Amino acid sequence: MAARRGRLLALAALLLAACATPPVPPPAEPLPPEEVQAEEAMRSQPLRHLLGRNLKPMPVQALNVRTRCSFRDEIGTRGKLDLHVSDAVVKRFAAEVNMPGKGSCRFDLKSFAQTEKLPTVLLTAAESGCKVRIWQQEKGVTVAFNGCAAQCTGDSFSYLWPILVDARSGRCF
Repeated sequence: MAARRGRLLALAALLLAACATPPVPPPAEPLPPEEVQAEEAMRSQPLRHLLGRNLKPMPVQALNVRTRCSFRDEIGTRGKLDLHVSDAVVKRFAAEVNMPGKGSCRFDLKSFAQTEKLPTVLLTAAESGCKVRIWQQEKGVTVAFNGCAAQCTGDSFSYLWPILVDARSGRCF
């Protein structure tokens, strides 16, 4: 009986302790005026760059693009892209990028499954976890690669940039 009474008292003490409010910390000291000005300047800085711009959110719409293009940049990187996306469904995708002295990267639709359609098309390789995102922003289409070192030789993935496509002409760079 005494043991039961001891347990009930302990339970009551725990319930009372659970209802207690934690101590209130002392109010923080106000910042010196120089730090207040610096903090306000940092907060308002991004807004200064947006003033006068008529920015609107990108519309969410199904991607439609078709291209077979090749490109070469100033440092000798060469690439080819064969892409066909219709109503946000990837019908054809093959890309190859060769970087002199670094290696090359190759991507083929057979290695990927389409896992998303909107707002961006997402292709995911089951074996390597490589993700290829495709989206349109105004007049350009971007094909970006993430975690795709397995599709590349040497250290080429460290130097792999997104492939940009002009949606009107189909030209890539």
